[in-house]
Amino acid sequence: MALSQFLLFPNSGHSKILQPVQIKPPSLLKTNVSYVRHPIQCMAIYRRSGNFEPSIWHYDYIQSLTTEFAEEFYTKQRDELKEEVRTMLCKMANPLPQLELIDVIQRLGVDYHFSNEIKNILDHVYNNKDTFNRERNLHAAALEFRLLRAHGYHVFADVFDGFRDGKQNFKESLSADIMGMLSLYEASFYSMDNEIILDQARNFSSKYLKEFLHKIEDTEFSLLVRHTLEIPLQWRMPRLEASWFIDVYGRRKSISHSLLKLAKLDFNMVQAIHQEDLKHLSRWWKTVALEEKLSFARDRLVENFLWTVGLAFQSQFGHFRRVMTKVNALITLIDDIYDVYGTLEELELFTNVVDRWDVNAMDTLPEYMKICFIQLYNFLNEVACEEKGHQILPYLVKAWADLCKAYLIEAKWYFSGYTPSLEEYIENAWISISAPVILIHVYFLVENPIRNDGLNYLEEHCNIIRFASMILRLADDLGTSKREMETGDVPKSIQCYMHETGASEAHAREHIKSMISAAWKKMNEEANHSCFSKSFIEIATNLARMSICMYQHGDGHTDQDPETKNRILSLLFQPIPIV
Repeated sequence: MALSQFLLFPNSGHSKILQPVQIKPPSLLKTNVSYVRHPIQCMAIYRRSGNFEPSIWHYDYIQSLTTEFAEEFYTKQRDELKEEVRTMLCKMANPLPQLELIDVIQRLGVDYHFSNEIKNILDHVYNNKDTFNRERNLHAAALEFRLLRAHGYHVFADVFDGFRDGKQNFKESLSADIMGMLSLYEASFYSMDNEIILDQARNFSSKYLKEFLHKIEDTEFSLLVRHTLEIPLQWRMPRLEASWFIDVYGRRKSISHSLLKLAKLDFNMVQAIHQEDLKHLSRWWKTVALEEKLSFARDRLVENFLWTVGLAFQSQFGHFRRVMTKVNALITLIDDIYDVYGTLEELELFTNVVDRWDVNAMDTLPEYMKICFIQLYNFLNEVACEEKGHQILPYLVKAWADLCKAYLIEAKWYFSGYTPSLEEYIENAWISISAPVILIHVYFLVENPIRNDGLNYLEEHCNIIRFASMILRLADDLGTSKREMETGDVPKSIQCYMHETGASEAHAREHIKSMISAAWKKMNEEANHSCFSKSFIEIATNLARMSICMYQHGDGHTDQDPETKNRILSLLFQPIPIV
């Protein structure tokens, strides 16, 4: 169905943007909470339970958060430190120290203050190929390659040809250069399809980095190597990396104290902004009271907010984080309706109502679904009304309808006991993971102006959305598969591969990890050839990074495990001490 025909008023022959419902049906205004908790007491209908624990982040705790770092005094101090660092960065005469400083600034999370200076330096390096002798310095060549490719410059992997022997293997003598090995390994994760030299670079460098760890006592450098081998920099959530690297950088013997203080101060000031965002969202969540009305679903407001910090942490993205947290909360709720609570008949009804986008069709729904639909209905109309000059509601509605249809397919698989092939599963699951819904909302929040070619790509589910979705889906499967199989869910990619090939679970997991690596290559290529804005590309990439973070130790979105709890504390609630 064409998007222009997607949204229809009842009894009308044309499409138009609907306004938020101002007068809700009486049954929704006077919902009996106890009834919603047990809507089918007299009916012999089996409903699953996710056995979800209540949120550990209580409303009163969030509202009680206070910080001194919102005061004007710290703004002036930060501005002075920024000027000191800017002067230091621009006065450096040699390219390699400049690139190393850019790398440190990025890892400390303050590079957004020096965007123009970094661009000017990288422009100069890119346009002056003979600035320094890269062919004799593997570290320099790899660092330059990584930074240029990360910033969208068109650079080729043949820069590493000079480090290979006549058999096209990397020279064994390079293995003694551990700094070079580390830089080469990090650079290899910016590879694209068919860049065999970067595949070789990853295998070669990882071998010697692992050997290095077995031979040496714990040092700052061994800490960096271990950190990189765990998850490469390209795959890491930037804000979490900044929190970690601030501590590591502070242990170095030779550091810029101005840069370190700037990083700590900026982290705390941005955290103060995040706390205000979260307080606002906490009040909204308490007002809509969905965790009470729909108690079968996960109450994960703070975790949903953490995703948005992973997408865009900077202070100017406050409105973005508030809108996207609501998107995430609604996704979590609807996911639980399909995965846990709804009967197949109810899910078919709900999917149809969302697809029709007709508030009058709600009469067919059970009460708990009416509550959910009216929240979605009003939210999307609110978002659409906030965006001026474009009829965006059809795009938003279609994305949510596609998500519900993908959820319904999985529900039918579950209720019928069907195990799809891996290919069949993936073709549906990259949509059911909800990344297309997330990124379509992102597009309308950050793209300015909104261009017709961008809208066309959205309608076709462009590749950058598809590959970000693939990474999120596969990372989610690796982290959540065990819990979801125990609570009752459709087979995930791991089980589909095992069923199809007879592989062990360990082998299946390795295969899924290889699929994640392949998707990252395609993601890198799309990021370098996309028609979308730099902001959209970065956020799409950050969604993939955030998925690696959230599911690194299991189902961080659901289980409230100690690792996720500690990350939330350090990123959102606990400022970094400034000595």
